[in-house]
Amino acid sequence: MSSFKATTYLKPLSSFRLLPETTTSLSFRHLGIPFVSRQRNPSFSISQSRLFSIPSSCTFMEVIKAAIRQGSAARESIAVRAEQKSYSYIQLISSACKISNLLRNESSKTTCHGSNNKISPVSAEGVNRIEDLGGARVGIVAKPSAEFVAGMLGTWLSGGVAVPLALSYPEAELFHVMKDSDVSMLLSTEDYQELMENVASKCAAQFSLIPPVPSGYSIEETEEKDLLKEIENSKIVEGENPALIVYTSGTTGKPKGVVHTHKSIAAQVQMLTEAWGYTSSDQFLHCLPLHHVHGLFNALLAPLYAGALVEFMPKFSVRGIWQRWRESCPKDGVKVDDAITVFTGVPTMYTRLLQGYEAMDPKFQSQSASAARQLRLMMCGSSALPYPIMQQWESITSHRLLERYGMTEFVMALSNPLRGMRKGGTVGKPLPGVEVKILAEDGNTNGITEVGELCVRSPSLFKEYWKQPEVTKESFVDGGFFKTGDTVKVDEDGYYIILGRTSADILKVGGYKLSALDIEAVLLEHPAVSECCVLGLPDKDYGEAVCAIIVPEAAAKRRGEEDCKPAISLGELRTWAKEKLAPYKIPTRLFLWDSLPRNAMGKVNKKELKKLLEC
Repeated sequence: MSSFKATTYLKPLSSFRLLPETTTSLSFRHLGIPFVSRQRNPSFSISQSRLFSIPSSCTFMEVIKAAIRQGSAARESIAVRAEQKSYSYIQLISSACKISNLLRNESSKTTCHGSNNKISPVSAEGVNRIEDLGGARVGIVAKPSAEFVAGMLGTWLSGGVAVPLALSYPEAELFHVMKDSDVSMLLSTEDYQELMENVASKCAAQFSLIPPVPSGYSIEETEEKDLLKEIENSKIVEGENPALIVYTSGTTGKPKGVVHTHKSIAAQVQMLTEAWGYTSSDQFLHCLPLHHVHGLFNALLAPLYAGALVEFMPKFSVRGIWQRWRESCPKDGVKVDDAITVFTGVPTMYTRLLQGYEAMDPKFQSQSASAARQLRLMMCGSSALPYPIMQQWESITSHRLLERYGMTEFVMALSNPLRGMRKGGTVGKPLPGVEVKILAEDGNTNGITEVGELCVRSPSLFKEYWKQPEVTKESFVDGGFFKTGDTVKVDEDGYYIILGRTSADILKVGGYKLSALDIEAVLLEHPAVSECCVLGLPDKDYGEAVCAIIVPEAAAKRRGEEDCKPAISLGELRTWAKEKLAPYKIPTRLFLWDSLPRNAMGKVNKKELKKLLEC
């Protein structure tokens, strides 16, 4: 079974053809990049099938640079919709240029920090302007919006490194990220001006407001020419230079700054566009955090790269999502012009959406299920998807959720196929251009092994952990393969199954190695269990004991309260589990909680839970 040793998918990206589209095609011929105008008048539509081919030297910013050369197409093609307003690609780029100038002007006032940035001639404002930021870190704090997108693009246009920051960060974590990444400038919007000015002052960073991105106006041709001239004259940094620092979630340790380059970003967005068939006909409903790679790459940068439209829902709302889908298809099988076609979320979102569906009036249930079936693609990731949730979702919407696997360090590496067999409980096979190996317990990657630590080599792999050269060095093995820290196995069809984090999800019980995720999947089949978390606690006889933390179903909880007893007891759980789990996998300790503590991406910090329960 040598396939378990290493799997390599190196088919050229240019050999993957996208589906035909009903759109007006505008080809970036000099770059080989398709850019498509999304005309709202169907009389403008033509059907085309294009070969998507992008030179390896092309960066995301070069795609943006090329977009403005398309003239009227970029003016009319909508990139982002937020709070009932629409923003074209040209409006985003125009705002990004203003932000770039703002950053360089502000940086010129603080050159005493020792930067080697070059000073350009006096600008139109009469200020000596920095030619580029030379990789200075720029923190960005904004809700999902056109302003966030313009802020990131403006940072890249100015030669800076974008550091997306979350408003959900506790104050201590926010300060840690800003100080650790050496943020020298902080961009935010009026909504958070007072708070962020205070944060910036404490971190010795220069604060600037992101100017509101105007919508609903047409850029004049003369203004467009000036914009084109400015972008043509701007210095877009080389592909190997840092472009982005994203901090890990910290569920297995202190958050680390993961440095991505312009080249790794371009590789990833191209990879996702190809693998999942993103096109300019797509419209994404986006309700994910933008300081994580799921929301930033899968649901924003890759769609924009494909010329798609991204509609922001600033906060996840069960009612809002079902309503938006119903608006997309007001009549059975009939879609409106601005219909949502793609949705991606985390398992907790799908659990909540199912709960919302079950609480609906039967008439709304029928309309909602019919509308959801009209979407082209639904995906799930960032944590394990319980199989019962997958089954229930498929029975209602006819969508088998596309599960995939990624990390901050390489964004995405494995995926179930867009077309073909999607296997529940697996994360599919390597994406095009990705190589994987399984590292045996003895550290050997040369032998044949079916279970071990997943190692990844990919064009989208990060450059380094910020200011942690030793940790970076220790994270790689065998010529550039990154050690993920996740234990996996491969099934008979070559699909990868994530058994869990080696440090948190692999339990050692009486000489057996157990997957907490496998046990969780079984416990979730119990009718009284809504959510669960399995972890190992110290045990003097067996090394570790299998501990289950369960959030009971509401009905079971009510019955228990009426009968003055727990919703489910350890004895009841163990008796039920005997038919489904080996004796050594059955929990010996049980906690009933009202909820599980999760981060913004739905992940449970098991290390912290273990510390809490061991006290």
